Amino acid sequence: MRTRITTLALALLLLSICSTVSTAQKQTGKDLKDAVDRVNKASVVMSEIMKIRDKSIPRDLLGKAKAIVVFPGAIKGAFIVGGQGGKGVAIRRIGKGWSAPAFLNMAGGSVGLQIGGSKTDYVMLIMNDKGLKNLIADKFEIGGEGSVAAGPVGRTAAASTNATLDAEILTYSRSKGLFAGISLKGVVISNDEDLNTAIYEKTAKQILGDPPLAASAAPSTLHKFGQTVSEVSK
Repeated sequence: MRTRITTLALALLLLSICSTVSTAQKQTGKDLKDAVDRVNKASVVMSEIMKIRDKSIPRDLLGKAKAIVVFPGAIKGAFIVGGQGGKGVAIRRIGKGWSAPAFLNMAGGSVGLQIGGSKTDYVMLIMNDKGLKNLIADKFEIGGEGSVAAGPVGRTAAASTNATLDAEILTYSRSKGLFAGISLKGVVISNDEDLNTAIYEKTAKQILGDPPLAASAAPSTLHKFGQTVSEVSK
C-alpha cells in the first residue's frame, strides 16, 4: 500500500514539474517573440526614415550618437487630458558596432483642449555621456532631468545651431508619413523589466551600462536593429 502511495506521489510531483517547465518554456517563447517583433519594427522605422530624400536624420549625427532609441508605433490619444505610451528598443555604441538591444517603456501626459489619437514613431539620439547616464537610469523624464532638442533633418547637421548640437538628446517623430524633429518633453522613459529579465536576466541599466552587454550576448534574432543602424548610418 505504501509503495502505491509513494509511486502516486512521485508521479504527481513529476507531472507538476513537467507542467511548470512547459509553462516556463511557453512564456520564454512568447517573450522572445515579443522582443523580436519590437526589434523588427524598430529596424523598419530606421530604414524607412533614412530613405526619405533630404529629410532623414543627418548621417553625421548618427555617427556621433552614443546610443539610439526607437519607439515604433507609440500611441498618443487625448480627450481634454492627453497621454502617450509605447514600447521601444535602445542600443549603445561599442567601438564601431552596437550593444545588445535593451527594451524600454515610454509614458507621458499633457493637459490641454485636444481630441484625437494617433500612432507615432519616435527616434531619440543620445549625444553625450550625460544623456547616456540619464538613459540608463531606472527612470527619467525627458526635458526634466535631460536636456532635449528637436533634431535637425537633412543630409548634414553642419547648419544646425549650437543649442541643438549641444543637446543631450535629439528627438524625432514620424506620423502619417511626415518626419521631423520634435521637442519631446515631459515623457518618462523606464526599464521594461519584464522583457529584459526574460531575455537577459538583466535590467536595461546592466545591458547599456559600463561595460555594455555585447551584441553577441543577445539571441541572434535580436541583432537586426544594430545591423540596420550600422547600414543606414554609412
